[in-house]
Amino acid sequence: MDETILDAFRKNGLSRRAFLKFCAATASLLALPPAAAAAMAEKLATTLRPTVIYLSYQECTGCLESMTRSFSPTIEHLMFNNISLAFNDTLQAAAGEAAEAARKEAMRKAWGKYILIVDGAVPMGAGGAYCVAAGQSAVDDLRHAAQGAAAIIAVGTCAAFGGVPYAAPNPTGAVPVSEVVRDRPIINVSGCPPIPEVMTGVVVYYLSFGMPALDRQGRPLTFYGNTIHDRCYRRPFYDEGRFAHTFDDEGARNGWCLYELGCKGPVTYNACATLKWNQGTSFPIQSGHGCLGCSEPDFWDKGGFYRPLPAATGHWPRGEVLGGAALGGAVVGVGAAALARSRQQAAAAKSAKEVNSPPPKEDSHEH
Repeated sequence: MDETILDAFRKNGLSRRAFLKFCAATASLLALPPAAAAAMAEKLATTLRPTVIYLSYQECTGCLESMTRSFSPTIEHLMFNNISLAFNDTLQAAAGEAAEAARKEAMRKAWGKYILIVDGAVPMGAGGAYCVAAGQSAVDDLRHAAQGAAAIIAVGTCAAFGGVPYAAPNPTGAVPVSEVVRDRPIINVSGCPPIPEVMTGVVVYYLSFGMPALDRQGRPLTFYGNTIHDRCYRRPFYDEGRFAHTFDDEGARNGWCLYELGCKGPVTYNACATLKWNQGTSFPIQSGHGCLGCSEPDFWDKGGFYRPLPAATGHWPRGEVLGGAALGGAVVGVGAAALARSRQQAAAAKSAKEVNSPPPKEDSHEH
């Protein structure tokens, strides 16, 4: 008898109550209305335990490390206990021919139905010779696996946009998944690495409701609908024109905006400022370092990590248009910064004038 996701929960000693709490937490993570949690629970209770094939190519394993350190709800619990992770060459116990045989059998049984997760860029140079496993190149391996996939999740910026392997001079001819697979739906979950809870939400949403709404970069709008700048707790300082100019000045110590230290939050779409990392503990800007824009295409080649954006879009290509709120905020922030600087200069000039001016003459009139 085929096993449903609810059956898998019960098999692992979890009650229906725990299952409903999982659905409620995931619905909240996705910012869905309360009724959606009930709909999600109803759908997952009857959904057969899906097969997941996880393929790794040109990557650093950072995305997988991030995913297995999710907290609530946990992606590793979801993958290991409630869905069937049929293949992952980093986590599985089997190796060599046994691992490849298990993957082929899992793909054969679930052909046309499995979820394919791809981690890493795909090298096209030298006929794919830069990444070969079990005698097959990554590009051929991906093309074959994609034919039997119901949906493909490109996890991490390397898989979604090419990432670091794609950066100039790109000696291996690395490309994102979307340049190899063009006839299957692809969900890009970018980030270097991506936020683990985002992965949980994407997988559960797909199983419950199908393909999520995507932005023009193929990313789920739920998590990539706003810039980091839109939700950053330092945004009020930006609007007031209060900026840190070095990583150890008064502004940095007071938690002022890191825009002038090169923060790319105004042009980076992700949920870092709201979901954060390590059970909601922090994110790079909260830790005192500006956003590098790692969830955006070509973030490495755009460079200038510590060079401020001189205008609304700065040195980033004009095609990378900011959202309305971010664009408006950027203009306001730049103006506020200029105003703040002019006020500082005026105050300094006034102070200097007072210091250098002769003392006023005493009034000789008697009263």
